[in-house]
Amino acid sequence: MTREAVANEREAAIQQLRDVGLRVTSPRLEVLQVLTAGGHLDVEELTAAARERLGTLTSQAVYEMLRHFLDTGLVTKFERPGWPAVFELSGPPHQHALCVTCGRVENVVHEAPPPPGNGLEDWQLNDADVVFKGLCPDCRAAT
Repeated sequence: MTREAVANEREAAIQQLRDVGLRVTSPRLEVLQVLTAGGHLDVEELTAAARERLGTLTSQAVYEMLRHFLDTGLVTKFERPGWPAVFELSGPPHQHALCVTCGRVENVVHEAPPPPGNGLEDWQLNDADVVFKGLCPDCRAAT
């Protein structure tokens, strides 16, 4: 990545924090930049990647940052049964694919199905989460 791209990425992260009313700190910037790089990361992966750049950072500090990021809508959390939850930057609506063997998560651009009519007539449904479960390419190749 060029020096200019790194500077632009850092400025974008600073602006994101300011836009949601969070104070700009080095740890927050690093965690946000790790998330900007993409993927679905759990707290330990986020901590390790940010610590590599910062030198020191505790998992507890990352948990606290993520709580603030979730409260302000900067990130979303995806619960994986049997594995730690993963986090990603908030973005356009999407669904997820979950590997049932290794826990890998990928985004899937797919519209949620229409709400069912049976038994929910009195409900006002706003959203649906669809999780596609199966084997990722790596786990398929290993079997």
